[in-house]
Amino acid sequence: MAGIFSKIIAGEIPSYKVHEDDKHYAFLDINPNAVGHTLCVPKKEVDKIFDLSVEDYNQLMHFSRSVALAIEKAIPCNRVGMTVIGLEVPHAHVHLIPLQAMEDATFQKKVTLSPETFQQTADKIREQL
Repeated sequence: MAGIFSKIIAGEIPSYKVHEDDKHYAFLDINPNAVGHTLCVPKKEVDKIFDLSVEDYNQLMHFSRSVALAIEKAIPCNRVGMTVIGLEVPHAHVHLIPLQAMEDATFQKKVTLSPETFQQTADKIREQL
């Protein structure tokens, strides 16, 4: 059975898409630490990031880097942080989080955004790609 990220990639569950190529999909985290918090996932459903082949892992990192650079241009922040945790969804994914302070990376602080703000944020990041 397909997991939630596979359903998002397939369009069965709506998302605020930021970027996509033939092997990866980037979308805004629906429960973000900060405005612009983006998830980058391989389209191939693999549970743990280190279970990806070396080639697939490197391609995911390259894809994530391009998205992070776009976030940095689109969202005012001190830097874009990257983390891989992978406990909440069994599908390898990278969190890209615009950081103002360390607490933005702790997953303890969440922001609430309107659908309009989510869409505007996705559009601003996408414009930078």
